[in-house]
Amino acid sequence: MTIEALPGDPDVWMKALARRLELYESLKADEVGKRFSELADRIVQAFENSGKILLFGNGGSATDAQHAAAEWVGRFMMQRRPLPAVALTADSSILTAIGNDYGFDQVFERQVEALGVAGDVAVAISTTGRSENVLRALRAAKDLGIATVALLGGDGGKAKDEADLCLVVSRVEVPLIQEAHRFILHLLCEEVDRRFYR
Repeated sequence: MTIEALPGDPDVWMKALARRLELYESLKADEVGKRFSELADRIVQAFENSGKILLFGNGGSATDAQHAAAEWVGRFMMQRRPLPAVALTADSSILTAIGNDYGFDQVFERQVEALGVAGDVAVAISTTGRSENVLRALRAAKDLGIATVALLGGDGGKAKDEADLCLVVSRVEVPLIQEAHRFILHLLCEEVDRRFYR
């Protein structure tokens, strides 16, 4: 499809594309690029030592958690054994039971307490870093000796101080933050495959 074939003003398409190119270019200079290798190290170490990855977030970030878990349990780009990853956003019975009985703030916390053990990695995904259920899950993970990682946006919010390692996409536009998080997660899956199966 050519730009001319798109409905509406082609300038809208070009401006949107330019914003995204600028976003990805900026990731090279941000702390995200510098900390990515450390994040990959932690994930690979967990897999090598029979640990698992626990992923969680709200809304679009919940979808990103499920997407990443599916890539590890299924496969990303290569045939390999399944890797243990669990999206704490996927079981509607668990989410609604905890939400009803304890409150939505505990929907991830109680799952971390039930499923997490030392040697695992808890991965929080949040565009603001301010969601109470995400913060409580990070604290619960730390109490259990679980390594904590956060993919964040904006200024990182309170989650920046709760996680052991943060990758903060310094943008305010939620869609751009989410797109960057998906890029980081895909690149992480690729890097895990490369390191774990080289």
